[in-house]
Amino acid sequence: MDSSLKKKQFLFDQLSSARGRWRAQNWYYYHKLERLMVSLIPPGRKVLEVGCGTGELLAGVAPGEGIGIDFSKKMLDIAAKQFQDLKFVCDNAECLQMHEPFDYVILSDLLGEVSDVWQVMHELHKVTDPNSRVIITYYNYLWEPLLKAGERLGMKMPQDYQNWLSPSDMAYALSQNSFEVVKRGTYLLLPIYVPVISEMVNRYLAPLPFLQRLCMVQYLVAKRQTSCKTETIPHYRVSVIVPCRNERENIENAVERIPMMGADTEIIFVDGESTDGTVEKIEEMISKYEGVKHIRLIHQTSEEARASSEHRPDKMLPLGKGDAVRKGFEAATGEVLMILDADLTVPPEELPRFYHAIASGKGEFINGSRLVYQMEKEAMRTLNLLGNKFFSIVFSWLLGQPIKDTLCGTKVLFRRDYEKIKSNRFFFGELDPFGDFDLLFGAAKRNLKIVEVPVHYRMRTYGDVKIERFKHGFKLLRMSLIGLWKLKFFK
Repeated sequence: MDSSLKKKQFLFDQLSSARGRWRAQNWYYYHKLERLMVSLIPPGRKVLEVGCGTGELLAGVAPGEGIGIDFSKKMLDIAAKQFQDLKFVCDNAECLQMHEPFDYVILSDLLGEVSDVWQVMHELHKVTDPNSRVIITYYNYLWEPLLKAGERLGMKMPQDYQNWLSPSDMAYALSQNSFEVVKRGTYLLLPIYVPVISEMVNRYLAPLPFLQRLCMVQYLVAKRQTSCKTETIPHYRVSVIVPCRNERENIENAVERIPMMGADTEIIFVDGESTDGTVEKIEEMISKYEGVKHIRLIHQTSEEARASSEHRPDKMLPLGKGDAVRKGFEAATGEVLMILDADLTVPPEELPRFYHAIASGKGEFINGSRLVYQMEKEAMRTLNLLGNKFFSIVFSWLLGQPIKDTLCGTKVLFRRDYEKIKSNRFFFGELDPFGDFDLLFGAAKRNLKIVEVPVHYRMRTYGDVKIERFKHGFKLLRMSLIGLWKLKFFK
């Protein structure tokens, strides 16, 4: 059991004795949540609740056969004493030991607590069949400030850091694991009890088009996709492009941790005139892994940049990640092109999820999102985080597709689609120092389906951050204005 899971288990064990008091204090919320479940689940069915706590919600839907699982043994002890006609099992949502199908599987207020939402969705195949329905409830992220304030004021049970997912995030995670959403909705605009007013607001105002976006609870009902099977996913050749400059201590780690994907995987390091021995380390890895892994080195030089822009010296791009990515893509031999930052702040072990998303046809341009899971301390500075949120709002509007994290360095697309983007690059110009906007604009212009995969974002352990917040921020803002003109007004 990893340390984060032990920490959460300890927290919930500690809270188990007080859970009844918290439920009594917020009885109206729990009562309405139970009413929602009753409206979605007919009585007498075989029901599994993942993350059942002390069992009240499971008992409330009156199952014919009810099983609750949780990783807190103390919570389960209380549940077993309260509801002796139900069965409670200690299990982990991210690694289920149970293998039997249920009519309904409930995940209520669970996804905010887990460390890996994608894995939880994957594990659901063990407890569902094509006739099963999965019901997910989750807090609306707009309520985060109020919920945090409620904890500080002693009005709500304390919780660890929460993942905050939009309905689109949850739908994407389900889709990537061969589930499809059959129903979605919002519920409960006023979660505290005020005589007469609460029922009036929640019954008559909460369903209205604008106000429903402000409801506290969001829910999805999903089923397995019977037509999409993992074993039918094509095996493509993969090229992983790793732009690097002064990343010597990260090179061997990258080589060891980048997994084999598809029919074959090559690793292409594009070095931007490193001075710390990065090149020598890459050459060492090429020799060490000869015949085991396909590793190549490309040099990104100032002389090349000058030579390639002699006809327009005023437009010459400086060395940077965007130029490195383009050079890597030109040299790649794979059918699927991936970008992985050499700082390894996005774990290489998560690349297979990107491969699965694109190879299974879930999306045509797969973009990483660092803004779902909890980040390590200092992984992203506050101004960078605010900048990312700003650009996500702008891009979601510009591209007409929801984009949570425009600047995540991990992006994946087919070579054939990159060639189309490349041929149309003149439409936007070559101003982007990182290549993220260049690819996103191009994907939108070509009407590619953009899908985001949540990634864990780690703190850099070696080397310096290459981003100059204000200088590069103004360049990216300029790119956004160009995108506004080209995508919205230049028809």
